[in-house]
Amino acid sequence: MKLEKRPRLRIDILTIFPRMFEGPLTESLIGRARERGTVDVRIVDIRDFSDDAKHHAVDDRPYGGGPGMVLRAEPVFRALRACGVPARKMRNRGPLVVFLTPQGRPFTQAMADEWAGKKRLVLLCGHYEGIDERVSAWVDREVSVGDVVYTGGEIPAMAVTDAVVRQVPGTVKERDSLTWDSFAKGWSGGLDCPHFTRPSVWRRRKVPAALLSGDHKAIAAWRAERALDNTRKKRPDLIKKTARKP
Repeated sequence: MKLEKRPRLRIDILTIFPRMFEGPLTESLIGRARERGTVDVRIVDIRDFSDDAKHHAVDDRPYGGGPGMVLRAEPVFRALRACGVPARKMRNRGPLVVFLTPQGRPFTQAMADEWAGKKRLVLLCGHYEGIDERVSAWVDREVSVGDVVYTGGEIPAMAVTDAVVRQVPGTVKERDSLTWDSFAKGWSGGLDCPHFTRPSVWRRRKVPAALLSGDHKAIAAWRAERALDNTRKKRPDLIKKTARKP
């Protein structure tokens, strides 16, 4: 296996539950990309930066009362500093810091494409009732992976890592396939077309004749038409977004 001389992208994931990442980061495309050295994904345990030597506590009760706990600012700040984030956060200096939170902007394919071109990315996983708001001064982006609340930012961080890493050159063997993913430029940001494989007849259901014709123009036309149909039926909002583009 050919190893990269230097990773194209380094991702640091800050969390209080590092073992949650053991499976997702060692399997499939991410695992192979890490083995080849295409990407460097590191898990940073925020508890390692606690000033509580006995229990390594990193949370406390919220001011003003109420249920739940809040991650304290100092351990998070120390963890960010250990990942190369400047003590005084300035634009375009240091890694891009992304906070995974239900209050963030929806994560999109465009974000994944953009972040895959970065050299350094830091993913900060929220937990409990969140993180002391004062840490937001060191956050560049707040992102969610749906209008739903997860136990913490760990599962969203896995999703973001997967989407970003597969866009890094050298991760996906057939690079052209990325062009024809759902939301990609091949479909003008719409959904992918339906796909079929052998056998050509399964439980009396046949593969569309155009795909068996060997006529590349007919196949391309069929796929384009079906992709548009898919988008209209499943995500009509994407049609409206495309129509608004200049």
